[in-house]
Amino acid sequence: MRREIGIVGLGKMGTGIAQHLHEKGWRVIVYNRSKDKIDEGAKQGMIPSYSYREMIEQFENSPRVVWLMLPLGEKGIHYIDVGVSGGPSGARNGACLMVGGSKELFQKLEQIYADISVADGYAHFEGVGAGHFVKMVHNGIEYGMMQAIGEGFNVMKKSEYNLDLAEVARVYSKKSVIESRLIGWLEKAYKEFGPDLNAISGAISHSGEGKWTVETAEEMGQSVPVIKDSYEFRVASQQKPSYIGKVVSALRGQFGGHAVKKK
Repeated sequence: MRREIGIVGLGKMGTGIAQHLHEKGWRVIVYNRSKDKIDEGAKQGMIPSYSYREMIEQFENSPRVVWLMLPLGEKGIHYIDVGVSGGPSGARNGACLMVGGSKELFQKLEQIYADISVADGYAHFEGVGAGHFVKMVHNGIEYGMMQAIGEGFNVMKKSEYNLDLAEVARVYSKKSVIESRLIGWLEKAYKEFGPDLNAISGAISHSGEGKWTVETAEEMGQSVPVIKDSYEFRVASQQKPSYIGKVVSALRGQFGGHAVKKK
């Protein structure tokens, strides 16, 4: 396919994807509700457009390919959904992509996913919405994993031993069974904020995917107690902040760039 694409929505993820594709040699046309984001993209060599009509007029080829970082369901637009994991840094440097939609449309657009993902870091799942469904469950699993890490490090924090928790996280990251990017990010958070995580809020925010995973599972008659408990813990943490909450919040700040410091 011709390396030309429009990006609508220049938040943290949209900006990273636009920059990444631009560096891979794509002709990137950008649009955002606020003009300053468009101007910044233009300074970096991308093609600015200040309306949907102007974006369409900027394309040199047809059919036009537009990556929407927001919902748009007008008639005549072929829809392919892409769940993106890896946070802003993944969008900027190489992400994990879960692509839905038809196989035919996926194959036409595959070069985009190959360029924006890490090596071999994308897969197609047949059906409109399938990619977002896989990403939703991914985030539900993430809730449970982060909750377990928070609970475990809370036990160590409250134990009779004077444990260096940054060192614990470091050694866990050296080929242990629970080695993961999450553990690595926790080590980084401890080094940045100290073992007490004093600057971090013990109330955990959430973006909805854990709730949706629980609701979907229940509609299917499937039990997801770990994900459900971790979601309910986040809701309760708004009134009952804790050290577990600090650990989970610190992780959200590290991989997603979420605001997690105390207000």
